[in-house]
Amino acid sequence: MKIMSLMKLGLLGIGLTVFSFSTIGQTWEIYDQNLELKSRILNEDIKFLSEQIRIGKTDNTVNLLSKDFRPFLNLKGHSINQIIEPWIIVESKQGFGAFHEYGEEILPLEYDEIQTFYTRLLAKKGNKYWVYDRTNRTNKMIGEFENATLALNGQVIARGPLGYFLPISTDPDRIYKEIKEVNENFIISKEESGYGLINREGRYVLEPIIDHMVHLEDDYFYAFDGNQYMLIKGREEKVDINYTSYHKITFENDILLEYIHGKLRRVMKNDGILLDMTGMEAVKQVGKNWYNIYTREKKVGLLGNSGWEVNPISGVDAILPGSENLYPSIKDGKLGYINKSGSWVIENKFEEARQFSNGLAAVKLNGQWTYINRQGNLNLQNTYEDAKDFHRGLAIVKKEGKISLINTNGDNITEHAYDKISLLPDNYYLTEIGGSFGLINPNGKEILYPQYELLRRESSDVILARKDGKYGILDEEGNFRLPIHYQQILFDPSSKSILAEDITPIFPIEIDVKANKKRKAD
Repeated sequence: MKIMSLMKLGLLGIGLTVFSFSTIGQTWEIYDQNLELKSRILNEDIKFLSEQIRIGKTDNTVNLLSKDFRPFLNLKGHSINQIIEPWIIVESKQGFGAFHEYGEEILPLEYDEIQTFYTRLLAKKGNKYWVYDRTNRTNKMIGEFENATLALNGQVIARGPLGYFLPISTDPDRIYKEIKEVNENFIISKEESGYGLINREGRYVLEPIIDHMVHLEDDYFYAFDGNQYMLIKGREEKVDINYTSYHKITFENDILLEYIHGKLRRVMKNDGILLDMTGMEAVKQVGKNWYNIYTREKKVGLLGNSGWEVNPISGVDAILPGSENLYPSIKDGKLGYINKSGSWVIENKFEEARQFSNGLAAVKLNGQWTYINRQGNLNLQNTYEDAKDFHRGLAIVKKEGKISLINTNGDNITEHAYDKISLLPDNYYLTEIGGSFGLINPNGKEILYPQYELLRRESSDVILARKDGKYGILDEEGNFRLPIHYQQILFDPSSKSILAEDITPIFPIEIDVKANKKRKAD
């Protein structure tokens, strides 16, 4: 039973004596995942939660908390600078320090700055730097530098008056003209002899002999040396040269193309040839993984990462990525749809056209949006200023400046018109009116009318809401499970607990046993 409920019982004369003094503090109510109250913690300002780390603040000092949110280790500082598992970076008047998530003190609170990596810490004091290595539990000074940073792959990139250094690599005194981190596995370096590739251990997996190198994506690189072009994949011990050519390969506008004797011949992918075809004149990217191929015969084809989506055909100016075997295509400035064979299925008469979904596609005609079916039949009874793709039988449309949801029959299924509707990753819809938010479920039923500053669906039947700066929790029918009352509400996935912070006055209560006995006798 909550304290406030007990107070009300006392006022009704059920034998409760309320003391005249009160305590104002931060009370955290701890609930289980069913929103059943488990316990309360007084005066704990809980600021950070993660899978393993819980931090509480009492009397201007921060503590590591146990799974039941009780302090068990003083972290010696007044605030938390950052938590990146497994590290806790603590700040005090003396400087920054570091603790492991299990409570072990790693670095004393005396540094100007601490950077984190999975197994390493880089600490700075003045222009001096130290590296703590978790694998051998050592804290070693690595030198004085103008600047140093922990790279994505765990190496330290340092800059001195003469150039760049990798002070924890296998060759810490080597000077580099340039160092560029590209991902969690590799660094591109440049020396007088050229570009090279360095792995996590700080060793060259590709010696610095390359004239030019560009990171494509993941562990793939484009390079050339002298008159030889290469497509490279980085490996932990040694790179794979997936493709080499003495013909020119260009990388422009995110497209890899190979020219033979000055003529466009091949479209390349990261590890080799995507298309080898004579008679190509131009390639244009029309999506991350799609290309329009233009031929000398004035044909256009749609190429995907797995090959031809639509073979080159005449009578089109461009082919866009499609779905349901229909592809939006442009001819003479107007859009229609062709099938995989390249035959026109729906006449090109639209100003804009989107992909098919749920058997319908949004098209723009005479400045208005509507929907067509696979036969090209127009639904001119319902026109809109804007219309989105259907998703699970619903689509977002705009009419007379307001946003609503319709079904595949064109029926408006929302009770209200909104300023904005956004489809969320969990298939719910976030609605907005005048800067306030509401929620619609995946079936189009309005759960919450827009009146909240924040709404976030945490799990099934648990929706976090904020109004007038206070937080509460609602279910998926719009009923309150916790009232809009709390300063903040936190979710701890590891203990499956929900923490609600309450700063209202707490009045200690005491049962008056004598009064109870007298009342029973009466």
